[in-house]
Amino acid sequence: MRLFNLTRSVLLAQDVRVAANFWSRLKGLIGKRKMEPGEALVLEKCRAVHTCFLCFNIDVVFLDEKGAVLKTLVNLPPYRFTLPVPGARRVVELPAGVVLGTGTVPGDTLSFS
Repeated sequence: MRLFNLTRSVLLAQDVRVAANFWSRLKGLIGKRKMEPGEALVLEKCRAVHTCFLCFNIDVVFLDEKGAVLKTLVNLPPYRFTLPVPGARRVVELPAGVVLGTGTVPGDTLSFS
């Protein structure tokens, strides 16, 4: 699956993995040594994340039910917790640098294909 920013006409990731149940969301990126360019993890039914036990920084994008970006966090280091984002229905975790590199900001619309 691919993740595309419709507002900016830019590809964020071409290798998107979805974590849709409790256990896959809990595991998330734990155990990975790094995220490769073009990779993303989508956490369904999620409004907040943590980076405990990660070995690398990530970018985080909070989306509403229609794919609108509500909030972005760039270069989030390991062992951090985010507050819940009101209205968020899914969270996208990306390699650090993708959000700034693509110009993705709140208000943009993302699409999965």
